[in-house]
Amino acid sequence: MCGIVGYVGSKKATPILIDGLLSLEYRGYDSAGIATIEKDVIKVMKDKGRVNNLYNLEGINDLEGSVGIAHTRWATHGRPSKENSHPHMDNSNTFAVVHNGIIENYADLKEFLISKGYSFISQTDTEVIPNLIHYHYSNGPVSVIKDIKEKLLSAVKNAVQDLKGSYAIEVISPLCPEEIIVVRKDSPLVIGKGSNENYIASDIPAILKYTKDFYLLDDNEFAVVTKNTVTFFDSSLQEHNKPIKNIEWDANAAGKDGYEDYMLKEIFEQPTAIRETIGSRFRLGEKCSFDDIEISKEYLSKVNKIYIVACGTAMHAGLTGKTLIEKLCKIPTTVEVASEFRYRDPLIDENTLCIYISQSGETADTIAALKLAKQKNAKTIAISNVIGSSITREADYSIYTHAGPEIAVASTKAYTSQVVLIAILAMHFAEILDSSNKEVIENLKADMIDLPSKIEQILDNTEVIKDFAKKVYTEKDMFFLGRGTDYNVSLEGSLKLKEITYIHSEAYAAGELKHGPIALIENGVTVIGIITDDKLLEKSISNIQEVITRGAKTLVITNQILPNSHFDFIINIPKTNPLISPILSVIPMQLISYYIAKFKGLDVDKPRNLAKSVTVE
Repeated sequence: MCGIVGYVGSKKATPILIDGLLSLEYRGYDSAGIATIEKDVIKVMKDKGRVNNLYNLEGINDLEGSVGIAHTRWATHGRPSKENSHPHMDNSNTFAVVHNGIIENYADLKEFLISKGYSFISQTDTEVIPNLIHYHYSNGPVSVIKDIKEKLLSAVKNAVQDLKGSYAIEVISPLCPEEIIVVRKDSPLVIGKGSNENYIASDIPAILKYTKDFYLLDDNEFAVVTKNTVTFFDSSLQEHNKPIKNIEWDANAAGKDGYEDYMLKEIFEQPTAIRETIGSRFRLGEKCSFDDIEISKEYLSKVNKIYIVACGTAMHAGLTGKTLIEKLCKIPTTVEVASEFRYRDPLIDENTLCIYISQSGETADTIAALKLAKQKNAKTIAISNVIGSSITREADYSIYTHAGPEIAVASTKAYTSQVVLIAILAMHFAEILDSSNKEVIENLKADMIDLPSKIEQILDNTEVIKDFAKKVYTEKDMFFLGRGTDYNVSLEGSLKLKEITYIHSEAYAAGELKHGPIALIENGVTVIGIITDDKLLEKSISNIQEVITRGAKTLVITNQILPNSHFDFIINIPKTNPLISPILSVIPMQLISYYIAKFKGLDVDKPRNLAKSVTVE
């Protein structure tokens, strides 16, 4: 949530800042703003609404400064308004700040500052930060610190020490007009290195067109950024060196490449993402390769429980992972919602393995849950799409999907890549433990290698999906039914529908229908059933027949030969092993949600109230 951009160089900062904000729109926001240093004064331009609104602000084209910061805000403290938008200034207009995260003790800090004569314009938690910096700068140890730059950095450090919560912060001041000071804690921030210019952003894609060389800030780490240098400091302001990472994402991958929307592009990129995720881990006839994690047979044999912890779509990927691990490895596995996990005092010890899934690697709840497991001496594995993200730096081991940048808020290719990667991990563990028949593993590998071409078959025949979407896009309620792994993927299909169409939907295990949910079925309501496991075919058909007799319209997504029935619509998908069928059956559901949203005239890539990276709890 929220987005940060910064620029220090020789060029005019404003176009670069706004361009970066446009690249971060997928994170979700309700207002935007920039601040630049103009002839030793700070100029702030901001307003509620879309980033493009900045182009219409009077005087924005007159900004010539080559140092600036920018922000897209997601309202937490105070309604969306110009006053509550970032950047925020201190009372003396000496310091400008943008901030991602939440300052939990802002009310106490605000009361303290008011007692010292400070006043406030906004209702935000952020406005305390520039005023705290001013307070510490004005009350710093003048006799000890003579250099203005050193004094300013010390003031920022002292202000940050007063903060409780999460933050990624950029600070500019005409006192040091050629630099930006940044610091982070539990909120992502990267610095991109250029030639005689440097960039700052919340996410790599925002500045990927300018550089592929990045510094990844750690928690409680400061950096002073000028056009030619980046200097790093720990929490005590001890200077240290930091390695640079080259990110091999194609900048064009973050563009639409002729597709109408990012979401549609990313749906169609799934065969490539899955091929690359598989290709990095195994070939037929060879064992799975995870050289990046040191998991021995001795250790796995002692593991008595595996937790898979994630949020939203990543959690749904974890549900399929649970089925795979238990089936292949015979280890009890529990899937947990990250936001609830650490508040119920989970039973974790050195014989517990915890797997954390996060597309961005910056999901605050998931990172907090990971830290809890480490405190209890459990081994931790992170699954992410972003190299060097916070979760991958916290975990004992990290493995990566190869989905490339995912821009649309509603996840598609990241989900299928996560399911593929955790399936390969389950096979790897099974090979270490020798817990499954080798033929079973090899057959599963063969089925996985065929997945990309089978997805392409589905994507080549979208007209029936589009036709169904056109018939139901005005509806207010829909239901999804499935058994086994089909129920897992029903949850994801229901979530996609909620996210981008704003249609109320629920997913139920089909066998639970008679235990309450059937009371919701009435004449004309749409029910989507998923049937991909021949062992559950008859029972699944019986469950769907129950809603038909109560007047429901039905769509069935299946790879089975169905007996004569009264289903209104059928979408056929290729056969595969039921353990990995969610990778195929989710594709029609992604497309159904996409086309319904288009028929409703909605913003597919940026649905209301949602953000790509949920970096606050």
